[in-house]
Amino acid sequence: MNAVRSPWMVHGFLLLLALLFPLVFSSPFMVNFGVLALFYAFIGQSWNIAGGFAGQLSFGHVAFFGVGAYASTIVQMRFGFNPWLGLPVSALAGAAAGWLIAVLSFRAGLKGSYFALITLAFAEVFRIVANSVEITGGGLGMLIPMKQTVANFQFGDRRVFYFIILALTVISVALALWLKASRFGARLAAIRENEDSARALGIDTFAEKTKIMMISGAIAGTGGCFFAQYFLYIDPSIAFGVDKSVEMLLVSMIGGAGTVYGPLIGAVLLAAVSEVTRAWFTIQGLSLVLYGALLVVIIAYLPNGLIDLFERRGRRRGGS
Repeated sequence: MNAVRSPWMVHGFLLLLALLFPLVFSSPFMVNFGVLALFYAFIGQSWNIAGGFAGQLSFGHVAFFGVGAYASTIVQMRFGFNPWLGLPVSALAGAAAGWLIAVLSFRAGLKGSYFALITLAFAEVFRIVANSVEITGGGLGMLIPMKQTVANFQFGDRRVFYFIILALTVISVALALWLKASRFGARLAAIRENEDSARALGIDTFAEKTKIMMISGAIAGTGGCFFAQYFLYIDPSIAFGVDKSVEMLLVSMIGGAGTVYGPLIGAVLLAAVSEVTRAWFTIQGLSLVLYGALLVVIIAYLPNGLIDLFERRGRRRGGS
């Protein structure tokens, strides 16, 4: 009975800590750190669901993020939609981008490194389009006017943003937990381990991979909407910048790809590195250098990510 309860007690304890964090650490710096950590965890989970759970490694996941950011901002600024409607709009736009990239790539039989590179190419194409058309504001980007009201998705207290991104992250973690236990997740694991064998077992690999790319795209697209509302500005280099794809990938790889809480662990570490380098150093791009160094160390000594270290310690304590 304790073995059954234990995981849910851990989930509840972690959620309680997350809820208390902005109340205990209420300074603007710490609240912003919490928002960024959860944001990295959320978009990292979008990569993890496709790359970790299904083995569909992507170098251009920012394509979904950018499409979601622009979709929500365009319907707000050009068509007068309520900013809150940007969340479902961005999710649908991200899912549509996921479907498009999946259908075109998987119909052509692309997988592995070829699929990773084609996603990067799609992200670059979307960046060029956003930089060229009028509705996106072109290279100047789009600025969202500051009007701090709840109806306008803007708040004087940044802790409200913290609780919004916490809710989104909880949903993404719940989705990862469901994938771990569901038949859909089992089919994805079979595809990840050996796609040809999965096909021989009767699994429709094209359909399953397309579904997970749509789900992953929806999560990343929603992250794009949150980013736009939090910073009130996007442009092609921000929305489709390679650095966002790198951050999504690193969060999962460092924390533990294919695990539920790996992106959360990786996100806290990456947010800490980002804030420390920003506060102490003025060298541009230093955070990316440190990210790369972290990844090399993790791959060399903990190929299954930091979460494997915690699990090993847990097993040792359980054995003793």
